[in-house]
Amino acid sequence: MEKDNSKSVLYPQQIHTYVLRAGRMTEAQKRDYVIHSARWCLPFQERILNLTDIFENTAPVTIEVGFGMGKATAIIAAENPDRNYLGIEVHRAGVGRLLGEIERRGLSNLRIIEHDALEVLTHMIPDSSISAFHVFFPDPWPKKRHHKRRLVQRPRTDLFASKLMPDGYFYMATDWEEYGEEAWQQLAATPGLQSMYEGFAPHQTWRPETRFEEKGIKANHRICELMFRKLPGED
Repeated sequence: MEKDNSKSVLYPQQIHTYVLRAGRMTEAQKRDYVIHSARWCLPFQERILNLTDIFENTAPVTIEVGFGMGKATAIIAAENPDRNYLGIEVHRAGVGRLLGEIERRGLSNLRIIEHDALEVLTHMIPDSSISAFHVFFPDPWPKKRHHKRRLVQRPRTDLFASKLMPDGYFYMATDWEEYGEEAWQQLAATPGLQSMYEGFAPHQTWRPETRFEEKGIKANHRICELMFRKLPGED
């Protein structure tokens, strides 16, 4: 594998976009993690991945950042066997749950990295190699003093753009309208990215409803969806 010599573009690197909570794992999640992680999880390393070797094919790769319990991730991967999916998550309970789904559904087009997504993108993902990013209901960090932790803001969006191939897209859904508006502005200000719609995107029917979305709807929150594509010639 090729050594990563790229320059890190992490926001302040010490500021995480998540908090590791001591969540409890069910016995099934523990069992699935122990039994299946060696097969479907990729270890974090500061070396660029060869995605063709990882998936054993040249199909396009979609990365989902922060897949939670992996319900939507597994459904999308099952419905699109001609595409590859790489899920990145720091919470082990969700990793265990998704590993169980991979086995139950017989998925061969899905891999997991249990690590900080920004570090994974910086050190492991080749530039201009990803066909899509999915970010479903990221932590909105609603208090103003915590806005620096928000995932979708520059220069973090520059990192996402650098990994997208031309005409690849970045998709985000949030039930926090203020965050959606700010994220739209941040993505619009990112060189090489262009919104696919004037303002928020219409509802994308290919995305299954998530647990966070259900909670947002019950709280009468507006569901905001954003879709930006990478312009050709922006490698």
